[in-house]
Amino acid sequence: MWIGISLGDPTGIGPEVALKALAAEARSDDARYLLIGDEELVRRLDQKLDTKLSPKKFSGKTEAGRVFVHNPLPDSLPPDLDAGSAVAAQAAVAWLAQGAERCLKRELDALVTAPVNKEAIIRAGRNDFVGQTEFLSNLAGAERTAMMLLGHDDRGRWLRVALATTHVPISKVAAHITKANVELAIELAAQACRDLGLERSRVAICGLNPHAGEGGKIGDEEERIIKPAVQAARQRGLDVVGPLSADTLFYNAYRGACDAVVAMYHDQGLAPLKMVAFESGVNWTLGLPFIRSSPDHGTAFDIAG
Repeated sequence: MWIGISLGDPTGIGPEVALKALAAEARSDDARYLLIGDEELVRRLDQKLDTKLSPKKFSGKTEAGRVFVHNPLPDSLPPDLDAGSAVAAQAAVAWLAQGAERCLKRELDALVTAPVNKEAIIRAGRNDFVGQTEFLSNLAGAERTAMMLLGHDDRGRWLRVALATTHVPISKVAAHITKANVELAIELAAQACRDLGLERSRVAICGLNPHAGEGGKIGDEEERIIKPAVQAARQRGLDVVGPLSADTLFYNAYRGACDAVVAMYHDQGLAPLKMVAFESGVNWTLGLPFIRSSPDHGTAFDIAG
């Protein structure tokens, strides 16, 4: 198996976290790894962190070795870039695109994406960049995708959270919630449970409003949109409950009442997930034609290096 790792913003923690993770894990599996990023940066970090990976310049899949590095850009990056610089942001996008293109060509079996900084990418001129999930979905031509974050606490208790909407301003969330995208999130969450080999695939659905709308008294999105989506999913044979008040749903999900949760918006789902599983949390893009995951943290410019 070949796993690609796009190194994210080179002024953030992505490159060093990737090398440390490989140093800890790469000798205990049968995978081969392609680091997609700046070769000089990788070699400097390998020496500085004493990871002893000694990544080889990638020349083809038939070459012997475990860890390789490839930079699709013609030139190496300057070693003293400022955090979040335009050059760093543009490189991160180029490395991300390269990883996806190799997956689509079946040159890689999976892609792990290190963190990028959306603000820096937009500031560098990519005003259409919403997030890596959306970027990869567009590149792959995949219209039926969803973001799932999953992780466990130190006692092995899991949360798995799929999102009906992703990177949407709070003021626009309600307008972006449709029966179709709630149904899609339910479907993909249930399929994810099956893909993970879980004994069941019970999915619980958050309401949008406090107390799941109180029967329409505190907002009507539950009655108009979410309930019909849940009913449609049940008619298709899926094990789904809701909409339920999010303030209690996550407590019960954490105690094993369901296998996955569908949240209506980004922070509704990711705040509880990161509260209990920040150290182990993984972002998994459901519905892509290839496996893509990433850590659940950002570039952390303040502690890079």
